[in-house]
Amino acid sequence: MSRTITVGLDGSPESRAAAEWAAREAKLRGLALKLLHVWEPVPEPMAQAPLLGTETHQHWSEKIPRDTAEGIRLRHPGVEVTAEHLPGRPSEVLAEAAKNTELLVLGSRGLSGIGGFLVGSVGLAVVAHAECPVILVRAGEQAADEHEMDPSGIPSAATSYRPVVLGLDTGHPDPSVIEFAFEAAARRATVLRVLHGWERPSYYSYGGAAELWQYEELAQGQAIALAEALRLWREKHPAVEVAEVSRLGHAADQLIKASREASLVVVGRRIRRNPLGLHIGPVTHAVLHHAAAPVAVVAHE
Repeated sequence: MSRTITVGLDGSPESRAAAEWAAREAKLRGLALKLLHVWEPVPEPMAQAPLLGTETHQHWSEKIPRDTAEGIRLRHPGVEVTAEHLPGRPSEVLAEAAKNTELLVLGSRGLSGIGGFLVGSVGLAVVAHAECPVILVRAGEQAADEHEMDPSGIPSAATSYRPVVLGLDTGHPDPSVIEFAFEAAARRATVLRVLHGWERPSYYSYGGAAELWQYEELAQGQAIALAEALRLWREKHPAVEVAEVSRLGHAADQLIKASREASLVVVGRRIRRNPLGLHIGPVTHAVLHHAAAPVAVVAHE
């Protein structure tokens, strides 16, 4: 695998924000950055038009990654930046690129008026089929957004990172998802906040002392399961401060709320080989659309 971070670039504000995030991440990891622009050849009738022809379209398509690369080299000295320009369907070319990179970073439009993403069909298709971690970055995302406010309450990229948030299913805790989150927190020298949301079982009794006893027993069992799922990684990463939160309620709602104070949200996606369908679980799907911080989707078996 090439030691690179790849970002899908189309010239939009969201893809430019993704490129800036990817450059910062490349510096944290000591990796090279590749800007990948995919252009779809224009249909034959348009190709004959003098102002919209194939050569004109290709010229402007080549200009996007070239100009972006020059800007990133100036703003992020020390990061090795290359630009690649390929024809084809964006979702297919990006999914293929995901096979040869450590991270694939994509932009996602912000929802007007509220925090969150608007993930387009290309982004969803890539997330659903890529087997490397995919990060979604909102339009307008700034380095300061991932850091704590300075003492006077002003956004700053010079302060400590906000926590990394991990959504964990204790019934199926995948090692690659947990490891990704611990390493992300370690690079940022910040807290790893691990959230586990759980629901009452169907046999749960409501009312009186029995309900209180059942709730306390369930809550204790869920907290123990969360601690056990993280035990090996706490030992492996003793320098990472971990805050465990096991709480009754929908996992997606808790992750979305926690994202408002996070530098990164990490969720998992089970790999399914069937080419049909999007294969994105309901929690991950909800977080992708409504989180207020960059989201890392880590594929696992």
